[in-house]
Amino acid sequence: MGYISIQINKAKGSADTGASDHIERKTIPKNADPTRTHLNRELVEFPDGVSDRTEAISHRIRTAGIKRKITPDQVRAIRIVLSGTHEDMMKIQDEGRLDEWCDDNLQWLHYTFGKENTVSAVLHMDEYTPHIHATVVPIVTGERRKANKKQADGKRSYRKKANTVRLCADDVLTREKLVAYHDSYARVMEKYGLQRGVYGSEARHTTTAQYYRDLKRQTGELEANMRQLQIKQQQAEQQLDEVRQEVKSEKLEAAKTEAKAAFVAKVGSLFGSNKLKEEREELQQRISALKNQNKELIQHIKTMEREHKEERTKFNEYVDKIQRYFPYIEKLLPLIDFCQNTLKFSERVIQELCMLKKVRLKGDFYSPEFNRKFRDENAAFSFEEDKNKKGHFHIYVNDIPLVLWFRQKANEWRNGLEIKNTKQDKGLKI
Repeated sequence: MGYISIQINKAKGSADTGASDHIERKTIPKNADPTRTHLNRELVEFPDGVSDRTEAISHRIRTAGIKRKITPDQVRAIRIVLSGTHEDMMKIQDEGRLDEWCDDNLQWLHYTFGKENTVSAVLHMDEYTPHIHATVVPIVTGERRKANKKQADGKRSYRKKANTVRLCADDVLTREKLVAYHDSYARVMEKYGLQRGVYGSEARHTTTAQYYRDLKRQTGELEANMRQLQIKQQQAEQQLDEVRQEVKSEKLEAAKTEAKAAFVAKVGSLFGSNKLKEEREELQQRISALKNQNKELIQHIKTMEREHKEERTKFNEYVDKIQRYFPYIEKLLPLIDFCQNTLKFSERVIQELCMLKKVRLKGDFYSPEFNRKFRDENAAFSFEEDKNKKGHFHIYVNDIPLVLWFRQKANEWRNGLEIKNTKQDKGLKI
């Protein structure tokens, strides 16, 4: 039976853009598989006019009915990562229960933190283990904990309304509530074979940054060891050459040695019995040992080179697959950049456009040509291939190029101004 994985952290900064870029895959981390990123999906539907996680956080705070001024240092969102032991999560996926698991996670978030406060929940399928990045805005109702304490101590001189709406992460993340979150989440996940970890355990989750630091350190050590082995190999080969030269010289002197063997045998008592024979045997043993050592070094180096080559081959295969099965993707990159940076489309919208689907949107769309935004309540955006230039794509809106659509919008806007000005002029004449 595996274990649940639940991480709860306060978001950093007023916008938490770094986490949004990671969650919405505006930046692809090194441990993500780009060929599986399209399997990621947003589990929470955004309100009308909201296109991404950052806007969803602001929209919830703006519409919650908070009367008190929000200070710059207040925590505006809480990040929650939900998952389980890798083997158990893969079993859930293989059994076709991943959608059910996502629904149970979403219901737990709604019940625990409130449906309106759960502004985003994204399933990531492109990393090692499937997991959910949830975003909760800590909107609470009632008096502050400090106020209740003062009242209990008899220091309170006035009362505030008990149903006051506040933004307060400290009330949501008390020690008692964090323990309760783990307990209740474990109960929900029990049917998937996941249980709570040992309470009070000193085990700690390895952060992504620490993982990359460890990986970099291990890679550096591996490269240093490889260089050291190469140096040892060169030294061993040099020693082997020297030994071979010694053996060659010895063979040239073999005839003289054999001629003198009888004499050496007679005076062996002075120099040690069979001294020459022992030296030759020792020399042969040295040669054999160096050869074995050299073979081991060569094999070790080949193993390390093969491991590095496999990593490079895997990356090249990813690139080859993209170029083979999605030959038009390179032509879509400028359109993707324009949609991200200028039109401010969400990652989900851009993914559907890249699958050459029509996506209907409403909102204000910025035109660089006219340096203003134009409103539309039902605009059908799509990536269409150029009929006169195969392999090239353009952004279309309502089946016409984006540039022409913006110009139509500009004309409508000008005509609206002229009609308004005409009415104002007539009013002055009267």
